[in-house]
Amino acid sequence: MLSRKSFVVLLAMVGLSNAGPLAYGICQSGCNALVVACYAGAGFTFGTVTAGAGVPAAIVACNAGLGTCMVGCIAAGFTPTP
Repeated sequence: MLSRKSFVVLLAMVGLSNAGPLAYGICQSGCNALVVACYAGAGFTFGTVTAGAGVPAAIVACNAGLGTCMVGCIAAGFTPTP
């Protein structure tokens, strides 16, 4: 059984726990899965298209969606999660 001192230390540590970086990584993985599906739907492979004047509009839209999703992940990274 925990002593009173050990219990107090354990309670103090609970408030310091943050899973924000883990949530951020999980969110980024989800965003990347979505952009891979978007590229596949447009008939391309993610990571093989270089930026330039000849980039199809569908790829530009996929990249814009990825950027929006990644910005949303910042909130997950900074939110303290016990």
